Amino acid sequence: MKRFFLCALMALFTFAASAEELNVASFNIRLNSKKDYKKHNGWNERKQYVCDLINLEAFDVFGVQEARKPQLNNMLAMLPDYEYIGVGRDDGKSRGEFCPVFYRKDKFKMLNGGTFWLSETPDEVSRGWDGVCRRICSWGYFQRKSDKMRFYFLCIHLDHKGKEAQMEGSKLVVDWIKRNCKGENAIVVGDFNVTQNSEAYSIFAESGILKDTYEAAKYRFAPTGTFNGFNPNRYTTQRIDHIFVTNNIDVSRYGVLTYRYFRKVDGEEQDMDTAAPKEVKGKDYEIKNPSDHYPIQSWLTLNKGAKKAKKSKK
Repeated sequence: MKRFFLCALMALFTFAASAEELNVASFNIRLNSKKDYKKHNGWNERKQYVCDLINLEAFDVFGVQEARKPQLNNMLAMLPDYEYIGVGRDDGKSRGEFCPVFYRKDKFKMLNGGTFWLSETPDEVSRGWDGVCRRICSWGYFQRKSDKMRFYFLCIHLDHKGKEAQMEGSKLVVDWIKRNCKGENAIVVGDFNVTQNSEAYSIFAESGILKDTYEAAKYRFAPTGTFNGFNPNRYTTQRIDHIFVTNNIDVSRYGVLTYRYFRKVDGEEQDMDTAAPKEVKGKDYEIKNPSDHYPIQSWLTLNKGAKKAKKSKK
C-alpha cells in the first residue's frame, strides 16, 4: 500500500510538471525620446511603471523592443529577478536599439543565444532591403530548471516603413526557425509594425509551422489593439505586436495588458461620485500609459517531447 501511494504521488508530481505553463510577453517600451517629455511621457517618468508592471505579472520570458543601453541598465536595476541577452543593432554591441530577451534567472538556464540582422547579410551589422533602420532578431535557447523543458525564444522588430524589408525580414525569421528549431518548441514575439491583415503577417500565420496566440488562445482579454500612441482613450482593432508559437505548443490565454497610471496635476480634493464613505475623497489626475504600445501576454504549455538539445546553425 505504501508503495502504491508513493507511485501515485510521483505520478501527481509528474503531471503537475508536465502541465506547468510558460508566461511569456512582448513589450515595446518606447525609446528614451526627448520629445516625449513635452507631454510627460518621457522614459524617466515611465520607467518605474514599466518595471512595476513586469514585476507584477512576473513574466517568465519576455521580449522588449526599442530599448537602448541606459534603459536596459535601468530595467536590470528594477527587475532583480531577470537577466537579458541581446546586442545593439547599430554596432552589434551597445549602440542603437536592442531587441533583448529577458528571462527569470531562477527558473531558466540559457543554453545558447545570439542576434542576427534582418537583411541580406544577417551575420553582419546591416540594413536590409528598403528598410529605414537597421533591424534585428535576438534569440535565446532555454531550459526550464523545474522539468528540463527546452525552447527557443525570438524577439524581433520589423521596419516601420519598408514594405520589402517587412516581407523579407519575416521570411528570414521563419526560415531561421525552420532550419534551427526542427521539432522543438519555438516562440516569436515582437513589434512587427504590421497588422493582422498584412502580407508580412501572413508569412508567419501561413508558414505551416507557426500560429498566432491571439487566434489560438482558449481565453482572451483584448479590449483594444496593441498600439495606443500614449493616448489612453484611443481604441483600435489593429494589432501590430504579435506572439507566434510553433504548432506543438498549446495556448490557454492571451491578453493585451491595458495598464494605466496617474500623473499628479493641480486640483481640489473632491467627494467621490459613488456611494463611498464620506471620508473617501479623490482628485482628478491625468491618466497615462506606461508606453505607446500595450504589452501582450500569452500562457503556453510546451511540447514535452522537445527535450533534446540542438546546436543552433546560422
